Amino acid sequence: MSRYTSPVNPAVIPRLTMVLLAIGMFFTPWFFIYEVTSTKYTRDIYEELLISLVALLLMDFGVLFLLL
Repeated sequence: MSRYTSPVNPAVIPRLTMVLLAIGMFFTPWFFIYEVTSTKYTRDIYEELLISLVALLLMDFGVLFLLL
């Protein structure tokens, strides 16, 4: 039986954490600014979902690697 190797090199986990959290923290305020500055007539549900989903995934994976 062969030895298990991680798909992510443990040496890059701290840098990967910081990059994912930084990009996620860019998309999170973008979503809030979009919500505050748009009226109910100019909002697009698909754009809201896209921005929030990208922010969610990046922040979640950033926190996941932070906990490793």
